[in-house]
Amino acid sequence: MVSLYSIALLFLAAGRIQEAPASPQQPAAEQAQPPRAAELTPHRRGDILMARRMYREAIETYREGIRDVAVMYNKIGIAYHHLNDLNAALENYQKALSISPDYAEAINNIGTVYYAKKDYKRAIREYERALRITPNSASIYSNLGTAHFARRKYDAAFAAWQKALEIDPEVFEHRSTQGTLLQERSVEERAKFHFFLAKTYAKAGQVDRALQYLRRALEEGFKEKDKIRSDPDLKILAGNQEFEALMAMEPRVL
Repeated sequence: MVSLYSIALLFLAAGRIQEAPASPQQPAAEQAQPPRAAELTPHRRGDILMARRMYREAIETYREGIRDVAVMYNKIGIAYHHLNDLNAALENYQKALSISPDYAEAINNIGTVYYAKKDYKRAIREYERALRITPNSASIYSNLGTAHFARRKYDAAFAAWQKALEIDPEVFEHRSTQGTLLQERSVEERAKFHFFLAKTYAKAGQVDRALQYLRRALEEGFKEKDKIRSDPDLKILAGNQEFEALMAMEPRVL
């Protein structure tokens, strides 16, 4: 039986665009044109470099092909994840990792499987492992914060979200970990989640976004207005007209 790995290598070897054979009327020079570098697979480019005795370059090029196979397994894992087949997703993420041990995206995705299984401690370990490889990934810091939040480790969650926002000011506007979190949490937890996002944005000096998430928190039933007033991270909002209006009103709970 042909393995998935063998099939992947066949695809890599056949990566060039197939063209019709040259007609007899074509000039010989046109018929003999070599393929452009962009049309060659890493395997074929590596062979050319080997023939030229450029061995170090060949090694790096062959490694590109290995990463292509790892990417394929990771994408298969993502497809299974969307089908909610977490075990199949995990198996393919692990195959990707066995080929490319420093593949941070696959490690992160393993963390998301454990998060979905509610094994938050294991998810945190995987996210931290991924961050040791790619320390400037806002999305992984966002995931790490979400896992800490699920364990009610709010200070750790807040710290991770601050780091995520520092790296990518738009990280919480992407549809990623928020969707998963909001589907699994109670209304009360959603309110607290948005309160902490308001704090995160306020500390980063993003007043409009802080007010947006604070409004959501209040609409979802966050009742601790004294805590909002006294929170040092929200002091930047004091005196803001919209903030004072929010604090004065009794929001309709959605």
